[in-house]
Amino acid sequence: MEAYRLVARAAPMATCGLLSIALACSAHAQTQAAPPASVEDDEYVEAEPSSTEQGQTPLDEAFAPRDRAAWIRETRRKAWQDTKWDVQARTFYLGRDKYDNTESEAWALGGSVGFKTGYFRERFAFGATGYTSQKLYGPEDKDGTLLLKPGQEGYTVLGEVYGEFLINDDTRLSLGRRGIDTPYINRNDARMTPNTFQAITLQGLYGGDEGRPEWRVGGGYFDEIKERNSDEFVSMAQDAGAPDGVERGVYALGANFKKGAFSVGAIGYYSDDIIQIFYTEARYGIPLAEKLKLQFALQYSDQSSAGDDLLRGADFSSDQWGAKAELGYGGALFTAAYTRAGGDTNMQNPWSGYPGYTSVQVEDFNRDGEDAWLLRAGYTFQTIKGASVYALYVDGSDPQSPTEYAKDEYDFNFQWAIGDGFLQGLLIRLRYAHVRQEGPVESDLDDVRLMVFYDPPKL
Repeated sequence: MEAYRLVARAAPMATCGLLSIALACSAHAQTQAAPPASVEDDEYVEAEPSSTEQGQTPLDEAFAPRDRAAWIRETRRKAWQDTKWDVQARTFYLGRDKYDNTESEAWALGGSVGFKTGYFRERFAFGATGYTSQKLYGPEDKDGTLLLKPGQEGYTVLGEVYGEFLINDDTRLSLGRRGIDTPYINRNDARMTPNTFQAITLQGLYGGDEGRPEWRVGGGYFDEIKERNSDEFVSMAQDAGAPDGVERGVYALGANFKKGAFSVGAIGYYSDDIIQIFYTEARYGIPLAEKLKLQFALQYSDQSSAGDDLLRGADFSSDQWGAKAELGYGGALFTAAYTRAGGDTNMQNPWSGYPGYTSVQVEDFNRDGEDAWLLRAGYTFQTIKGASVYALYVDGSDPQSPTEYAKDEYDFNFQWAIGDGFLQGLLIRLRYAHVRQEGPVESDLDDVRLMVFYDPPKL
């Protein structure tokens, strides 16, 4: 739950540059977003509590920054004098005891250094970001945390190199390698380094100021992906699981409409001979009192094989729908959600994080025939600025497959984003998950994560 964000710069950096087909800023950008026009640099900004899981992108936050003011500030930046640097140090520990009593464990140190220029002749900007993750601890027999490369090896990669063109104040064209966020193609920034993509994209943000309705639109072609624990870019088809030698990209097109507390949108992804995905989502909020707000959301995903069925060698079809209700009062947020998956196979997240309302720290609860209920309670502390906590429970049913069994998951999360003082820019996050799997022999999984991120202020 990103209950607070630190504002340390007047415009997004290279790691969250505006881009894409359904581009939004990344999970990192959600904690490093540009402030409203009336907010000074380095001011601490309190954000509304959210139940969105780390690594997910809601459809109404795709295509552009969260508000038009940030978009306009970005378009007015001037070349070298407005070049912005983004430096973040990270250390991350993850330990997991799995269902079969094997373990994955690692501790890594690294981060990112990047920049984005302002616009030359008010038309063209470019940027780049380098990432690194190096091993502090990682036994070879405990691989699999995704903090390091396979074999518990460290890596360094130039993950972003891109150019961005202003077609007009409302429309941008981007070309190159960079981070992108949409429901099914996203940075999934829940480890040491995010996914980045080689793509050409067109993005627009229209309206949204002075009470006008807002349209976010985007489209593009994604050719390659760098996975979050890799230093290589590979074909989107290969990353989805296609056989060796099969190379296909992904076309994507989507839009989202928002007016007041109502938003609705849809996005489609098509990879020739691999997979096609349709996703739609709607949200509506009802203010009940000064500090009391009720919000409802619905989502639907449909996935099927495409063309020559090269992904699995046979055709397939699956779908999932979900509903969510949230009640916010002051710093508290209470959430209930339900999802149901069907078709003839499990739902897939071929390139990035999964957008389902019951997808949480460990499990996605999206297997064929699986029903899942989620209950969640979160609180943003009023006495400790930047501190927040949440706990959740998901109960999943038996899926269709006779060899798979029902699961339930309990999660706990504490986060403290320090917005002022000598520790300004420091974020500490502790996550714990326990998953219980039924079956002939009951088994358990425990997952512990400790993250410390530091963004030096005034860079």
